[in-house]
Amino acid sequence: MKKFLKPTLLIVFGIVIAFPLFSMTYYTMVRTSTPQFCASCHEIQWAYNTWKTSTHVNNMQGFVADCMDCHLPAPHDTANFFYMKTMHGLKDVIAHFMMDSPDDYDHAKNRRNAYASFKNDQCLKCHRNIENIPYKRGAMLAHKQVLHPMPGMEKRCVECHYDLVHNDRTYYDYNNLDLLAKK
Repeated sequence: MKKFLKPTLLIVFGIVIAFPLFSMTYYTMVRTSTPQFCASCHEIQWAYNTWKTSTHVNNMQGFVADCMDCHLPAPHDTANFFYMKTMHGLKDVIAHFMMDSPDDYDHAKNRRNAYASFKNDQCLKCHRNIENIPYKRGAMLAHKQVLHPMPGMEKRCVECHYDLVHNDRTYYDYNNLDLLAKK
């Protein structure tokens, strides 16, 4: 019986320590991964408000792409995801406490930096079937050139789609967009 006591105690001790630790870590990750959490800093409030009026929130499919979908790598690359989430969080916390006032936050500069860091994989997490767009031959050809570029002709999605999100407008107007394919 003594032979099983030590391993059993180690397993129970591991569960007693690991479960709360995992739960707290998981809760923290979930809680800090919402757009509302991002908007809790005054520097990000403008980006949050402009995101709410974008096609990444208001679209005919009803899909919502939040901050993490665009600004962080795909979660299936777990180590890189957690590393980048931590780095973005630290950068934002440092900016929050180092600035004298919210007016010091340069939205245009930070937008340029964010767009410069975007990789096509971040867009392709959601936009998967972009080579087959019925009634939009030009878009199909452009997307094929991005997905299958000739050497030296590589492009990024944001080179064409640079103005989709974070535009200062009070509301989103479906009527001004041609969202439905013409038959």
